[in-house]
Amino acid sequence: MTVVVGYLTGKAGASPLHLAVGAARTLQTSLAVATVVPRPWMTPSPARIDAEYAQYAAQLASTSAEQARQVISELDSELEVTFHKFAHRSVSDGLMEAVESLNAEALVLGSAADGKLGQVVVGSTADRLLHSCPVPLVVSPRGYRRPRSGGLSRITVAYPGTRDAVDVVERIAALTQRLGVTMRVVTFAVRGRSMYPPLVGLSKEDLILQEWIEQAQDSLRRLATDGVIGEDVEVVVASGSAWDEALDSIEWIEGEVLAIGTSPAGAVRRVFLGERGTKILRYSPLPVLVLPG
Repeated sequence: MTVVVGYLTGKAGASPLHLAVGAARTLQTSLAVATVVPRPWMTPSPARIDAEYAQYAAQLASTSAEQARQVISELDSELEVTFHKFAHRSVSDGLMEAVESLNAEALVLGSAADGKLGQVVVGSTADRLLHSCPVPLVVSPRGYRRPRSGGLSRITVAYPGTRDAVDVVERIAALTQRLGVTMRVVTFAVRGRSMYPPLVGLSKEDLILQEWIEQAQDSLRRLATDGVIGEDVEVVVASGSAWDEALDSIEWIEGEVLAIGTSPAGAVRRVFLGERGTKILRYSPLPVLVLPG
């Protein structure tokens, strides 16, 4: 088993490499850097064009591997690292091949380059993989740097309070025990900017939000009483009038990852990210771990 990170020079910067090195060290495994180069559409094509393309693809992969090697060696010179080139018409298909052929335990991606620093931005490649990746997918925020401590410090799992989400909490509980890191469970209670028509009144909205918070607190307490989590696991309700406010309302520590679960969606699409998960991804200030259904 290995951690696979998708990396291409000029895309997403060094953020996914920083996250991947930390993931590999935390999981006590190796790291595989996968570069996907474009495959030409023309078949057959003149020999000269084939030769030029082969040279271009080889140079692109070589440059990407060299840049990745420099970053990784500065972060952890003792980590076992391999470099691989995959030729596909789509980056997501190439990374899926990498996951399968390299026996990946997890796949690490960077955010799209057009987002703000410190923000998780899902590009087209990550979006497709969120609906098809059979292994846990970890997305780094733009500008992410490996924590000074070197590895993972805590996993916070988002728990919406539904019965089918208990499985996600159980999986994260088992993972944190395996890795020897702490765990926290958070439920987000978000009022929304237009939760109810204006004539209901803000006081009514606040009352309803408070009721949601109380229900969320009861649901979190049941996780402990039912033995899903230990008594020492911190549980918290993060509330706000919008998702960014709710995520900012609680403390995050260096080396932390926010985990969200997904639901099965047929044999071809392995996962399905709902509206809540999409909002968490969009506003998360730290790496997000997405578990397949």
